[in-house]
Amino acid sequence: MIVLGIDPGTANTGYGVVQRRGGRLFALDGGVITTRPEAPMQIRLANIHRRVCELLDEHHITVLSMEDIYFGRNARSAFGVGQARGVVMLAAGQRRLPCESYTPQQVKYAVCGSGRAEKDQVARMVQTLLALENVPRPDHAADALAIAICHANGAPHAAAVAESAVVPGNSELEELDGERELEEIQIYRGPT
Repeated sequence: MIVLGIDPGTANTGYGVVQRRGGRLFALDGGVITTRPEAPMQIRLANIHRRVCELLDEHHITVLSMEDIYFGRNARSAFGVGQARGVVMLAAGQRRLPCESYTPQQVKYAVCGSGRAEKDQVARMVQTLLALENVPRPDHAADALAIAICHANGAPHAAAVAESAVVPGNSELEELDGERELEEIQIYRGPT
């Protein structure tokens, strides 16, 4: 399993590529996609989308994981994060890749054992779990690696639970399980 972790943002989008092999985790790549604040938003989002597509193809990603939106006091910031998440999800959807989301608390708990861990503690645990020589920097890259670790460590358990669970009345979900093409959307263009 090769996971692309994303810490979304319009100014800085952190990314981290983690591979799970034989019960061990390996860092394959990590960094930050930076956009110019003076550039129009559509250009910034296009640049994020382009680079994420490159990462998905370059590393043969099997699943994308990213951080959920945190609605704090700054709604404008949350809106920008939502736009960045959208173009990342688009890149995954174009490749029919699963896309999972985790809250910051879930990521911290998965990496440090506490949902209230500080950023520096998370970065140090990422260094330890991935056997890196140095603490990953900048923070956005460390956070993205942590998001990838969160999914990579939880995925085997989640798969086992899903495989063993029998939920009555879910025949509709079984029908959606296979490969399915998107239905064409008809757009009304008015009288011709």
